Amino acid sequence: MLKLDNVNLYYGVIHALKDISLEVSQGEIVTLIGANGAGKTSILRSISGLEQIKSGAITFKDSQINKISANKIVSLGLSHVPEGRRVFPDLTVRENLELGAYLRKDKGIIKSDMEMVFSKFPRLKEREKQRSGTLSGGEQQMLAIGRALMNRPAMLILDEPSMGLAPLVVKEIFNTIVQINKSGTTILLVEQNANMALAIANRAYVLETGKVVQSGDAKILLDDESIKNAYLGD
Repeated sequence: MLKLDNVNLYYGVIHALKDISLEVSQGEIVTLIGANGAGKTSILRSISGLEQIKSGAITFKDSQINKISANKIVSLGLSHVPEGRRVFPDLTVRENLELGAYLRKDKGIIKSDMEMVFSKFPRLKEREKQRSGTLSGGEQQMLAIGRALMNRPAMLILDEPSMGLAPLVVKEIFNTIVQINKSGTTILLVEQNANMALAIANRAYVLETGKVVQSGDAKILLDDESIKNAYLGD
């Protein structure tokens, strides 16, 4: 479904991504793990068109997307939940969700999709008329994911969904990510909590200073001593 082939990205003279190649197949959860500054967020931003790569190719559903605009990429069925959630604080929960569907033409189905989001995140239903800036961090994360789902994406990319959240909320968010995947949405996940990410993923890529240094079955990497020592705090 998604393929990066020898992708290079620069920020000025800084070579941020160095010949990155990776694949995500339909129906998978794939996670990217690595220290801060390893290039994880840069990969996601390159995929969704927020950063322009210097060389290489990014293909989504057999279409090369690295030369088209971010809004066109969204219309192809790829939704990005950014680091820091980025909800619209002065708009209500419902208005944020409606914006998630702004490219859709099937207006009659949007209402049922909003109810689907509310069923996954009942707290959003309770707060649907509340300004999003007044929500807790966990509720804002739920809203950011819900807003992305309103695009009916074939693939969801998530950047640090657990950041700054209490452990019980993190567990709830991760359970929902698994449910979303089981309902048919492919997921690419960047997550500092490598234990939880590897526990739910099918496969994983390990990044260091802009390079993929290891990849494979997530459960195998979860038991890999070098991965444990570097990322899992064991």
